[in-house]
Amino acid sequence: MDLQIDEFYKDVAAAMLLLYQAFPRKVAVYIEDLIGREELDDFGLPSQRHQNCLSALLWLAEEGYLRFDSCIAHDALDQAVLSEKAFLRLTRRVPEVEFASDASPSIRRVQASLAFQLREALASRQSETVARLTQLLFVTSLNDKRTTDDTV
Repeated sequence: MDLQIDEFYKDVAAAMLLLYQAFPRKVAVYIEDLIGREELDDFGLPSQRHQNCLSALLWLAEEGYLRFDSCIAHDALDQAVLSEKAFLRLTRRVPEVEFASDASPSIRRVQASLAFQLREALASRQSETVARLTQLLFVTSLNDKRTTDDTV
């Protein structure tokens, strides 16, 4: 099992949701807020887990999911904001979401969004659901022939 990939999905989901909650403001994204406090190693360097999370954030920036002004040491990205691509993907509808029959259209829109579904999956600690939903961030169109099942 590739534990770092499961952690990557969780880190990406948490970071995207943090930025989504602040959107369109620019905010600092602290690694500690995403993964909790990690002790420095014997040489005073961040833990492997901490470094992996920071690397995930930097990768998201390189791939155009977020923008930021600078790094705050190894601790955070400063003045980070979602890109248009990430915002549109987080607000799009996730297929096969079920609703109460009396749910209003605005409640259905919010609850069907990828952001809402990711938040629910993270809160309930459903790692397989977090992985599947996070993969949807990286799919250009939900109508693509390639589905997330093809990538798992």
